[in-house]
This record gives sequence, C-alpha cells and structure tokens, in this order.
Amino acid sequence: MTKLSDTQAMILSAAAQRPEHMALPLPESLRGGAAAKVVGAMLAKGFLEEVDADMRKGEPVWRETGDGHGITLVATDAGLAAIGIEPEDADTAPAGATDAPTEEPAPDTPTETEAAPKARTPREGTKQATLIAMLRAPEGATIEEIMAATGWQSHTVRGAMAGALKKKLGLEVTSEKVENRGRVYKLPAA
Repeated sequence: MTKLSDTQAMILSAAAQRPEHMALPLPESLRGGAAAKVVGAMLAKGFLEEVDADMRKGEPVWRETGDGHGITLVATDAGLAAIGIEPEDADTAPAGATDAPTEEPAPDTPTETEAAPKARTPREGTKQATLIAMLRAPEGATIEEIMAATGWQSHTVRGAMAGALKKKLGLEVTSEKVENRGRVYKLPAA
C-alpha cells in the first residue's frame, strides 16, 4: 500500500472529485515553498502530472512556462490508485473505434453513466477500515483507543470521523459519555 501524507491524500481526493481530475486549487493551508515541496514529491512519484492549462476555459495555473503558456496539475491513474480509486478505462477506446458506427440507446434507457452512482466503500486492511470496525463494535471506541489502534493523533481521528465517515461515506457517528471510559463513539452495526 502506498504511503501518503495527509496533505497528499487531501490533494488527490479533491482532484478525484473535479472535472478532468484537476489538482488545483491546492488546499488553502499549503502555500509557497511547502506547496512546491509537496507537489514536487507527488510529481516525482507519478501521482500528479503537469499539463498545458487551457486558459480559455479558465483552468487554474500552477506555473507559467515563460512563453505565455500556463501549466496546471492533474492527478494520474497512479495517484488515484494510491487513494483507492480505480482508473476509468471506459473513456479509452481502441484505435479506430471512433470511426465505427455506434448504436444509440433508446431515449428512455439509462446509459452506464446514468446508472446509480457507485457508493464509496472503504478498502479492507486500511486504518479507515480499522476505525469503522472499532466504531461498529457493540462497545464502540474512545478517541484514545482509536489513536492506539491506528497511530493517528486525536485531531486526525476526529477529522476522519467528521470528514471521511460522515461527509464522504455518509455514516452517522454517534457519541455518548460512558462512566469510567469517557466519550465513546459508535456507528450503527452494518
């Protein structure tokens, strides 16, 4: 499994949700030399690539080439795979396939892209999967217990529950104060 920093994962997750997997804009907290260092490492690992920015479309510019052209950043298939997203090969067709006539679906027939959206599911064996398993246990888990199991700091645990679990996966995390344990967090059993 690819080891990503929180910042790298945040950049790739945002890019995965944007048209054409655009990596810009970068997080507000990432500026100047720090941004250059993170992006440089991601370019070196093949997670991002530099492409010509389409100024007419208003695409954000990472850097200028000096001849009036702008360069932007996009997530690569390797970058998306690093955060557990399969590359979409449906857009690539064999050479010459575009010249062949295609059968259009009937107007009331949904196409593959109109089918129900894929539900996000966490990958097995990840820290996120460990977090979900701990929260689904009948006794739930405290922040300290989750920190011990994942190696995360308390703010990362809280962020994962609020961001990844609630916002991205749509899971409802509940909490209650338990005597002799403190605040215990739970998810409904699957």
